[in-house]
Amino acid sequence: MPPLDAVRAVGLERDELASWHRARELQTTLYDGGFAGICFPREYGGLGLGYEYKKAFDAEAAVYETPLLLNVPSFAICCATILDMGSEEQKRAHIRAALRGDEVLVQLLSEPGGGSDLAGVITRADRRSGRWVINGAKTWSTWAFAADYGLCLARTDWEATKHDGLTMFLVPLAHPGVTISRVRQVNGSIEFCEEFFDDVDVGDDAVVGKPGAGWDVASRQLYHERRAMGDGSEYTSGPGIAEAQDVSVDLMSLAARTGQGETESVREAIGRALVHRAVHTQLSEHVYHAVAYGSLPPAAGSITRLDMAEVHNVEIDTAYAIAGPAAVVEDGTVSLDIGVRYLGRQIASIGGGTTEMARNVIGERVLNFPREYAADRGVPFNQVRHAKVAEGGRL
Repeated sequence: MPPLDAVRAVGLERDELASWHRARELQTTLYDGGFAGICFPREYGGLGLGYEYKKAFDAEAAVYETPLLLNVPSFAICCATILDMGSEEQKRAHIRAALRGDEVLVQLLSEPGGGSDLAGVITRADRRSGRWVINGAKTWSTWAFAADYGLCLARTDWEATKHDGLTMFLVPLAHPGVTISRVRQVNGSIEFCEEFFDDVDVGDDAVVGKPGAGWDVASRQLYHERRAMGDGSEYTSGPGIAEAQDVSVDLMSLAARTGQGETESVREAIGRALVHRAVHTQLSEHVYHAVAYGSLPPAAGSITRLDMAEVHNVEIDTAYAIAGPAAVVEDGTVSLDIGVRYLGRQIASIGGGTTEMARNVIGERVLNFPREYAADRGVPFNQVRHAKVAEGGRL
């Protein structure tokens, strides 16, 4: 792998297709060199090794250019979900293709009418002439513009309860019925997309899991998403979950550049941020092994996801306080990047499900607190208020 050029790495924009072509090239190099998919099984193109080997690789790879863009959601969420819930044919085809750098996968979950209530999706898949025909819309799909396939949750049974009438599909995004639009954020990024599905027909081989059991697949997908957002997935490759700009700010260097390296209050703030990061690393390993050995339920991945948001916010807030006006005014330094990061600060608290949702998961599924009341629990979906118009136009 080529040595990491810090200047070039920061300029590697995840919004640009050129960056994705570069990531695919780097992934192919990893695969040809025998270092791709360290924790994925050998029969699907990986190495079949344990988590400790992945951590060792990450440490050694820190000074090299690696395809961090492919980590989330393609490897850590989508491929991991296919590994757990997909058919043998899907595993052999898509995991191996992704590890070779030939394929990128994304999630197609949230919809324009709702995101947090994932089981309330109204994108529909109807059975016609032995195939599934998908119609609807998805949004907030990270990097769908660069992907080949998407894991799309759709409703296939409107008379079942909202959790029981869902099916997960592996949809080719090059299908002529798929239209992808970019969504611009406050920080100028256009990494998110909105997708429209107009009579997108797929076969039974596109179903992940079983028809009507899409919530089981989605639940496993959310498990992997929370672990990935907590930087605790064994299926990532390299020191980071997305790309160079998501790697922690070098706070000591920032303080030195701004002439505050010896200021006591600044050093204390940096120390606090570094301690948060170190403790998170230890916590991630503890939760990973606890889930693996059964002493914690899989939902405990929300613990690392929740803690990672706190780590991210402390680091960004500390960097912003150190940089001062240089973070928002171009003055010839590299501090302007801090301001851009600050504009995206809330991503860590929203992406992969909000921190409030993470707290609910921890309370209900880890600590076994009573579940909150839900008026639509056990009710056929076509009788749920917001679904009535979507299902055949009946009020």
